[in-house]
Amino acid sequence: MEPENETQTSKFLLLGISEDPSLQPFLFGLFLFMYLVTLIGNMLIIVATISDSHLHTPMYFFLSNLSFADICFTSTSIPKMLVNIWTKSKVISYAGCITQVYFFIVFGVLDNFLLAVMAYDRYVAICHPLQYTVIMNHRLCEYLVLGSWITTALNSLLQTLMALRLSFCTDLEIPHFVCELNQLVLLACSDTFANDMVIYFAAVLLGGGPLSGILYSYAKIVSAIRAISSAQGKYKAFSTCVSHLSVVSLFYCTLLGVYLSSSVTQNSHSTSRASVMYSMVTPMLNPFIYSLRNKDIMGALGRFFKLKP
Repeated sequence: MEPENETQTSKFLLLGISEDPSLQPFLFGLFLFMYLVTLIGNMLIIVATISDSHLHTPMYFFLSNLSFADICFTSTSIPKMLVNIWTKSKVISYAGCITQVYFFIVFGVLDNFLLAVMAYDRYVAICHPLQYTVIMNHRLCEYLVLGSWITTALNSLLQTLMALRLSFCTDLEIPHFVCELNQLVLLACSDTFANDMVIYFAAVLLGGGPLSGILYSYAKIVSAIRAISSAQGKYKAFSTCVSHLSVVSLFYCTLLGVYLSSSVTQNSHSTSRASVMYSMVTPMLNPFIYSLRNKDIMGALGRFFKLKP
């Protein structure tokens, strides 16, 4: 491979969900709607948890951080995709692509960590209710969130710096609506062994670790609920976990579906469509899952919007 062809990469082409021109207006309207719903829904969760002192608890503190992460996660990819559809362009600059890679990893992995932290919070609340306020104190909650942010930021920085070492040739088409690390590695002309090892190691450690924590927490929660004698007590304990369990199931099932579909089919557009589920649909649905059955959040929002200027 000629060196000059490997050092002049200035842009990539994002092929998006579909290349059918007749579908572009529909896709633009659909993703704009999804993005606005995601922004409004998650912002309302943040406003409710900040404005109402009754919601200044560990569970809602973690929830507000999850909502913020979801806003940032979708903002990493959707605005650029909307601009490309509107301008009928597929171009993204090299710097813009690398920036997308960094933030897409940060907020994607951060979601994973926050869901694990929230599972731990539910574990303590149900399995150690008398010690809950002592264990889940304000300082520990801050450390858990701060640790999640630092870990994900450092991981993403490492992955991005290694991506900067890659050389690219003539094929600069990314069969996705966002610059994803795996896609960049597949396009590289240079040796990608080190990149592959870091990606796999990070997936096992930063993906499997939090998932194992979630599974362990819920195994203990189920065991504790089964030990409760009254049916009403069981229902009350389980109801505190329903929203979080729904979000966890939605996040991991859609994520698993993406990787299963990518391994079964060679259709790149099918894989990018499947990615919409965990990168757009899940962040959009999270506020509805947490608020529709949650009287505390609905009450907080009602009180907030009744405030007079």
